[in-house]
Amino acid sequence: MLVTGPNGVGKTNLLEAIHVAGQGFSPRTRSDAEIIRFGAQAGRIALAARRAAAPLELEVRLRYGQAKHARVNGAPLRTAEQLRLQVAVLVFTPDRLAVVKGAPAARRAYFDRALGRLAPAKASLPVEYAAAVGQRNAALRRVGAGLSSREALAPWTERVADLGAHLVEARCQVVRDLAEGFASHAEALGLEDASVRYEGEPPTAAGLEALLERELERGTTGAGPHLHDFVLAAGERDLRRFGSQGEQRIAVLSLLLAEAAVLGERREQPLLLLDDVLSELDRDRRAVLVDRLRPLGQTIVTATAREALPGEPDQLVEVSPGEAKGA
Repeated sequence: MLVTGPNGVGKTNLLEAIHVAGQGFSPRTRSDAEIIRFGAQAGRIALAARRAAAPLELEVRLRYGQAKHARVNGAPLRTAEQLRLQVAVLVFTPDRLAVVKGAPAARRAYFDRALGRLAPAKASLPVEYAAAVGQRNAALRRVGAGLSSREALAPWTERVADLGAHLVEARCQVVRDLAEGFASHAEALGLEDASVRYEGEPPTAAGLEALLERELERGTTGAGPHLHDFVLAAGERDLRRFGSQGEQRIAVLSLLLAEAAVLGERREQPLLLLDDVLSELDRDRRAVLVDRLRPLGQTIVTATAREALPGEPDQLVEVSPGEAKGA
């Protein structure tokens, strides 16, 4: 599906609404208040779709100062974020370039979300590990202030080492799952010799004990996957430091296409939301992208003009202020 319209008429808002209804959160902001229309106190997003032969209805309700409420086929969910277990949605927006050029935390967050989608049984690992690190940091501060003994720290050291080792292995598996597809899509889009790798070793209790004196001074855990990074490269070039914006865009797109293919093999074809993805690609690369998208299931692409998309879209939607209609 191609969604067209001038800048500022609401194309990105349309994709954001679909993402909220499909995943329970906005790809743009973590503030639910920013999703509600200006001047309104509440909002509702509803999607009707089909999964195989069965109807699928998704609904999210928002109200200032309250938690979101979500339903699937009329049945309430405990939290809106549980929607991501119901459907797979992958999104590209221009600010997603932070996955390549941003700080390590942006890459850790991106790949941890991919971990949750590709291996749902391990989806809680990043949260559990972060909670253990938080508890250990609190224990470090108590010991440093003379309010607790070092023996009380030991269980949290073991917990961080155990969960950290599992998280590192899970992240490395995600990299292995995506590496081949990432390189293939990147090469097709003009970025040769592309690779992705994980940088960091599993933490051990002995290793953490060796850092204890320094950790007590700082009150923070000084080793583990909360400090690790992922490297996206072209040959010997780290694209974060030595990649052009066009190369960084191709890298993010290639990651998304690689994950979509793996999800299609393991679970179901995801819904792809691509906002302003064509504007910085030349016509040949646009054609390559469209060819690569067709086997991956339903895709919604936004552009300011119909001519931006090579070939005929399966469906064309024109957006004007406050309205979206099929053409």
